Amino acid sequence: MQIFHHLKFIFKKIIFQDSYLKSLSITEADLIQMLEGKSVALVGNSRQLGKQAYGADIDAHHIVIRLNDAPTVSKISHGDKTDWLALAKRSSTKILFEKQPAVLLWMPTKRNKLSWPMVNFSKFFLNSIQRNKRLRHTLKAPPSVGCMVVDILRISKASRISLFGFDFFKSRSLSGTRGITQVPHDFKAESHFLKSLLAKDQRFKLYE
Repeated sequence: MQIFHHLKFIFKKIIFQDSYLKSLSITEADLIQMLEGKSVALVGNSRQLGKQAYGADIDAHHIVIRLNDAPTVSKISHGDKTDWLALAKRSSTKILFEKQPAVLLWMPTKRNKLSWPMVNFSKFFLNSIQRNKRLRHTLKAPPSVGCMVVDILRISKASRISLFGFDFFKSRSLSGTRGITQVPHDFKAESHFLKSLLAKDQRFKLYE
């Protein structure tokens, strides 16, 4: 039965493309509504976070959002709560069952890495191509998954938004071995984007 659903998903994704995927997704308005009045911790994957002791602070937020494979060093540094998982790469069922996200967010414009287990695991959100293109135009480069999530959080009515594990690739990422010259993102532009947001929106706080 699982094979049938998987093949059906692949077929419809190829034939109907975004219109089919949107039919499986909660709307952006639904997602924004879920954030209203909530404290949110967005946890990046910088190696520097592993040297900190923010775990309890992270887990104390109403909604904890982690990124991609969401590797953690320890409960002391990272906490162990995952409410939402935002992805820009295919995630294995092992990761999904380990993290148990209540909402899975697919952030990039490319949809080819989306699999049936990913859209069917929990509530599924498909980030819009138009929103992504606007952010890319602002940054003059493809945005990272963390920056794409920030772009959605900024239009929400979340009460507090705490950013952990964001050092704009100064310490590289726990989720890979690539250096800053080997990734397509402009972290200088993303740093400027985020610091401008921090200056004008007091809900945001960056924990370094």
